[in-house]
Amino acid sequence: MPKVFVIDTALCSGCYSCQMACKDEHCDNDWTPYAKPQPDTGQFWLKVNETVRGTIPKVNVTYMPRLCNHCDRPACREACPVGAVSKREDDLVLIDPEKCDGCGACEKACPYGVIYFHAELDIAQKCTGCAHLLDAGNPLPRCVEVCPTEALRFGEREELAGLLEGAQVLKPETGLGPNVYYRNLPGQFIAGTLYDPIEEEVIKGARCMAVSGGRILNVYSDEFGDFWFKDLAVGEYDITITARGFRPKYCFGVSTKECVNLGDIPLERA
Repeated sequence: MPKVFVIDTALCSGCYSCQMACKDEHCDNDWTPYAKPQPDTGQFWLKVNETVRGTIPKVNVTYMPRLCNHCDRPACREACPVGAVSKREDDLVLIDPEKCDGCGACEKACPYGVIYFHAELDIAQKCTGCAHLLDAGNPLPRCVEVCPTEALRFGEREELAGLLEGAQVLKPETGLGPNVYYRNLPGQFIAGTLYDPIEEEVIKGARCMAVSGGRILNVYSDEFGDFWFKDLAVGEYDITITARGFRPKYCFGVSTKECVNLGDIPLERA
């Protein structure tokens, strides 16, 4: 039965347990015909990427585990000239270490950058989905098994159908049909802090409106005077800030190519 990975970035705490478990399972262990040992350094068949967005004090840190996407139409398989790459009925994609001649074609073809070259063994390597464990009767790959927050899930597509609703794949434009899905991928944000320069106090409950392409978003400043427009698409936004007793404040053409911290924003009394 077809299997999928589902990764919820909102649940990932950046503990790196999955990354370390992958190393523990594959370093110094020969799982031929599934895979030769992973080297101690230089390869992460599952790698947790940390992304810091914004500027102090408006900063958001996200963690995203990356691994082979076990695509429906693997570019690596199409590129391999010796037929070393295969796709199983459960949708896991494997590189046969006995057939691989180390030409590097699969590594170059992969748009996700998750295939590695083992110079000493002269072979290409990547995540196997712990196929050796699954075939031995274990229900889960090691990375999923050790995740303390259940940010990583693995199973049959039908069983995880509820989690797949609204989930996204990386680089869908490739048309490769990835079978690793992500939930709650963070968008861009615009944030700031409102204050009264006369009273030297933050302003709570101010209405903050962002407009872009006909879409209108409203948030209110919290008890610390902070406001956040979260999960925004890349574009330009016109910001209008209104609060009782103060003149409106405008910020036009705010670009979200990068996450934006507008800083401390003083409001003038009406």
